[in-house]
Amino acid sequence: VAAAMRLGAVLSALRPALPLLLGLSLGCSLSLLRASWSHGAAEERCLAPGPPAPPARGAPPEAAEGKPGPGHEDFRPRIVPYYRDPNKPYKKVLRTRYIQTELGFHERLFVAVLTSKATLNTLAVAVNKTVAHHFPRLLYFTGLRSAKVPHGMVLVAHGDERPIWLMYETMNYIHQHFGSDYDWFYIMQDDTYAQAEQVKALVTHLSINQDVYLGRAEEFIGGDEQARYCHGGFGYLLSRSLLLKLHPHLDSCRNEILSVRPDEWLGRCIIDFLGITCVSQLQGQHYHTYELAKNTEPEKEEEEDFQAALAVHPVSDMTLMYRLHKQFSRIQLDRVYQEIQDLQMQIRNLTALTPAGEAGVTWPVGINAPFLPKSRFEVISWDYFTEQHLFSCPDGSPKCELSGASKADVSEIIESAVEQLNRLYQPLLRFSKRQLLNGYRRFDPTRGMEYTLDLLLEAATQKGHSHVLAKRVSLVRPLSKVEIIPMPYVTEATRVQLVLPLTVQDLDFVANFLDMFAMNTLDTHDNALLTLLFIYHPYDAQRVGQVDVFAGVKAMVGELEKRYAEVKIPWISVKTEVPSQVKLMDIVSKKHPVDTLFFLASVWTEINMEFLNRCRMNTISNWQVFFPVHFQEFNPALVYRGEQTASSNTDFLRDGHFDRHSFAEACFYNSDYMTARTKLAADILDRDEVLESMEVFDVFLHYSGLHLFRAVEPGLVQKYTLRSCNPRLSEELYHRCVLSNLEGLASRSHLAMALFEQEQANST
Repeated sequence: VAAAMRLGAVLSALRPALPLLLGLSLGCSLSLLRASWSHGAAEERCLAPGPPAPPARGAPPEAAEGKPGPGHEDFRPRIVPYYRDPNKPYKKVLRTRYIQTELGFHERLFVAVLTSKATLNTLAVAVNKTVAHHFPRLLYFTGLRSAKVPHGMVLVAHGDERPIWLMYETMNYIHQHFGSDYDWFYIMQDDTYAQAEQVKALVTHLSINQDVYLGRAEEFIGGDEQARYCHGGFGYLLSRSLLLKLHPHLDSCRNEILSVRPDEWLGRCIIDFLGITCVSQLQGQHYHTYELAKNTEPEKEEEEDFQAALAVHPVSDMTLMYRLHKQFSRIQLDRVYQEIQDLQMQIRNLTALTPAGEAGVTWPVGINAPFLPKSRFEVISWDYFTEQHLFSCPDGSPKCELSGASKADVSEIIESAVEQLNRLYQPLLRFSKRQLLNGYRRFDPTRGMEYTLDLLLEAATQKGHSHVLAKRVSLVRPLSKVEIIPMPYVTEATRVQLVLPLTVQDLDFVANFLDMFAMNTLDTHDNALLTLLFIYHPYDAQRVGQVDVFAGVKAMVGELEKRYAEVKIPWISVKTEVPSQVKLMDIVSKKHPVDTLFFLASVWTEINMEFLNRCRMNTISNWQVFFPVHFQEFNPALVYRGEQTASSNTDFLRDGHFDRHSFAEACFYNSDYMTARTKLAADILDRDEVLESMEVFDVFLHYSGLHLFRAVEPGLVQKYTLRSCNPRLSEELYHRCVLSNLEGLASRSHLAMALFEQEQANST
C-alpha cells in the first residue's frame, strides 16, 4: 500500500509535465526518421549510374554543382585581419556622438523658402505659422533683409535681390551647409502653400539612389519640346545625389545661361549639364498641384485636384494662406476620421471570427482594453469631481476648487458628451445639459484618461415636448501618438562637484559619509570632487581659537588627503544663526566656475557611482535641473523590534520609503543657478530675510524657465536618523522637516504592530 501511494504521488507530480515529455519524444523520433530517409536518398543519388542531371534553366554551371555563381562573390563572408603597423604610434579611435552618424544615416528632408524683403513680414510669416512646425528643418533665403527679423524664423540674406543670383547663392549655401546631412531638398516660394505632411509622405516613398528632379513640369519658351523645368511657384524636390552632381556646374551655369526666371535657369542648368529633366511622376508617386484662380474661395473648392494637391499657387496674401491651411486641415481631418471608421469596421469583422467572438471587441474599438489589476494593490482609483470642486487634491486635502487645466478638462469633456449624444439621437431628440450630478475620472496608463459622468439632461423632441432625465455616459481620452522629445546631448564624463553643508548636529554622521565617499568615488577614480561647508553658530565662531567644533572633521579630511595624495578636499567656514540653503549656495557659487555641475548633498547621503552618473545624465545646462527623491530607511527599532536587521546586501529591499518632503539633494549647473539667482535678486531687492524661507528648489521653480526633473532615486539611500528641525526657518520648511521625521519612523503596518504590542504589554 505504501509503495502504491508513493507511485501515485510521483505520477501526480509528473502529470503536468507529461505533455511536454511526450512532445519532446515524438519530435526527436520524427527528426531521426527524417534524417535517416534523407541520408538514404542522398546515397542513392550518389550511387545512381548515368550522366549527371542537367542544371536548371538559367542557372550557371557553378550553381548546378553547388558552388556560388559569379554574381555571388559579394555575399561570401570575409575575415578582415587586423594589422597594426608597429612603426606608427598608437592613436585612439574616437567614436561619433550618435550612432546614425557612424552608420552614415542622413536626415530626411530640408526645406528652403525663397522670399524677399517686401514679403518677409507678410507671406513668409504666414508660411512659418502654417507649415514650418511640420518640417524638421526650414530656412528662409532672401536677397536683402529688413531691420527686424520675425520671431522664430531662420533667415539667410545674400545681399542681392536679383532672382538668378538669389537662386545661385541659395543652391551653393544648401550644398555647403546641408548637402551631407539630408537626403531630400524641397525648394518653394513664399507665395506657395504646401501640404507639409503630404510632402513628407512623398519622400518616404521615393528611392534615394536616383537623381530626382520632381515638381510641376513646364515647357521652356521656344525650347526643346522634350525638355521640362519644374515651376518654382509649385515647389520642387531635389535628391541629394542630384545636388552633389550639380554643384560643380553652378558657376558655369551662372556665366553661360541667361534667363529671367530663376526656376527656368535652374532647370536649364540641370538639363544641360546633367541631362535630367523635370518630371511630375516618379516611382509611382505623383506630384499633384493646383493653380488658384483670382478671387478663389478655398472653403468652396471641392474638386479632386484641389483636395489631392501637394502645393497650391499663387497665394496672394496672408489671409488666403491661413484660409487654405484651415481648409486642407479640415480635409486631412476628415480623411483621418474616415480611416479610423474603416479600421474599426475591420476590427469588428475580424474579432467576430476569433474564439471570443463579438464579446472580444473592446470599447472604444481599436483602443486598448482597460487595465486588469492582479491584486488590490494594482487597482487604479477613481477621482470624484463636480463642476466646481475636485475631491482628490494634489496637496492631499479632501476638497479643493476646480481650476486651471482641470476645470478646462471637465468643461470640455461635458461638452463632448452632450455633442456625442446629440449626434446619436438627432433629429428625434435634442439634448441640453442641466447639471453634472457626479463625475469620476482616472488615468489608465494602457489607454488614457477615462471618465464616467452622471448628467442631468433636458431632452426635447421634434414636436417641442421636453423631459428631464438623468443619463450616465462613459468617455475615454486616449493617449495620442508618442513622440520622442529632443534633448541636448550629455555625457557621463562631466565632473561633479559635491557640496556638503555641516552643522554641529551633523558631526556624528560625517565619518560614515566620508568613508562612503572614499570607497565609492576615490577608490574607483570617479570624476567627482568634494567641498565641505562648515556652518558655525556665532557663539562657536567666537571660541574657534580655543575650541573648534569641527576640528575632528578637519582631521578626517587630513587623513583622506594623506591616503589619496592627488585629492584635495577644500572647506569653507560660514557664521550664521539661520543656515539658509540659498545663502549658503551663494557663497559656494562665487568660488567655482560657471560650468560647474553641483550636487548639493546631505550628511546622511550614501554616495555611489550609479547615482552620480544619473546626476550627470539628468542635469542639462540651460535646460534641466534634477532634484532626486532619496530612499529613507525606517527606524529599525520599530521595524524589526529586536529581530535581526535586514542584510546590507538586500539594497533596495530594505524597509523604508521615498521621502517626498525633502529637497535637500539637488543637481544643477552653476550657470543656471546664477541666472535664476539674478532674477531673484531683482525681485526681492534688499529683503534678504526672504531668502530664509526659500530653498534652491524654490529659486529654480519661480525664477528660471528650466525643466525641473523631480523623480524617485533608488540609488540614493539614507539611513534612519531623527533630524533636528530649526524653528528659525520659515513655517513651511519647518513643517516639511517635521513631516519627514514623522513619516520616516515606520510604515503604518509597523506602527500598528508596535501599538498592538505596547497595549498587550500594558494589559499584562
